[in-house]
Amino acid sequence: MTRTVLLAIAALSSPAAAQTPAAPAGLATSAEIRAAVAAMATEMRDGRGFHYRPLLKDGRTVAALEYWKRPGKPAVHPDQAEYAIVIEGAGTLVSGGTMVDAKANRPDLVEGSRIDGGTTRPLAPGDVILVPAGVPHWFGITGGKLVLLGMKLPRGE
Repeated sequence: MTRTVLLAIAALSSPAAAQTPAAPAGLATSAEIRAAVAAMATEMRDGRGFHYRPLLKDGRTVAALEYWKRPGKPAVHPDQAEYAIVIEGAGTLVSGGTMVDAKANRPDLVEGSRIDGGTTRPLAPGDVILVPAGVPHWFGITGGKLVLLGMKLPRGE
């Protein structure tokens, strides 16, 4: 029993135990997500084919909605994995292969004209996507829209 008490005192006196409690987890309810998607649909104007809306933030990590009405360019995020869940709509994911005409637009984004030799998969609501850092990928839209809830994760985390 003495050993247990000593271990408990040592644990309570450690710097880790003295830290302030972490903030509660962020939450976006299904109703809030549906409302955000509906608002994004009405905000799509001027021929825009893409709309981005952050939902939750924790420092540099952002969980955001992406609303696609038409495909963008193939992309590579050199140091970030891309994790997403299909919320609404339908589409395709082409990933892997080789990016053609690659051009770095920002340090975290390289875009190209197409992907040669990638794997094509259909996307539907509920599908989960994880594209590793450095892997070319492209989202096609097979219906009127493709809505994703996703985030970028630093390489190795």
